[in-house]
Amino acid sequence: MASGKREHLVDTALDLFCQDGFHATGIDKILEKAGVARMTLYNHFKSKDELILAALRRRDEKFRNWFMRAVERRASKPEDRLLAVFDALEEWFTDKDFSGCMFINASAEFAAFDDPIHMASSEHKMLVLKYVRELTLAASISEHKTLADELMLLAEGAIVMAYVAGDKNAAANAKSAAGKLIQSALQ
Repeated sequence: MASGKREHLVDTALDLFCQDGFHATGIDKILEKAGVARMTLYNHFKSKDELILAALRRRDEKFRNWFMRAVERRASKPEDRLLAVFDALEEWFTDKDFSGCMFINASAEFAAFDDPIHMASSEHKMLVLKYVRELTLAASISEHKTLADELMLLAEGAIVMAYVAGDKNAAANAKSAAGKLIQSALQ
């Protein structure tokens, strides 16, 4: 049961961090929503930062698994999957619970590059980039790393524009630009 309580704390914290941010979400709020005692929290986590790291790991796992499945169910050919990245982003942006990227938010709140929370956020972005690089490699693009980096810049820009500016066309605009880059890379 102890493991169940730990998982419940992580899930509760994840929801609250997504909704309200990291610094604005206090331990008392997490405990109240989770319905657990303070001692239970500290039996599983040494600090709030350790709980944040556990929540980020959970979000990374859930998001990347969803993202890869979303891309792969939309297209079977490697070059089509590159554009499907932006269709998956569109799906995410239009979800009623879309609250921007938790990793962008975490890196903003924990700005020091050597902060473990900032480093976990960077690791997530690098793992997504690795996936996009795998897609460009599978599409037999000679400069696959360069194209993947460019596509990631478009994707990250779309995430920011969708959330910060409320741009409902962010994914479609990024997909249009991505299509031009992909066509150029395939020639």
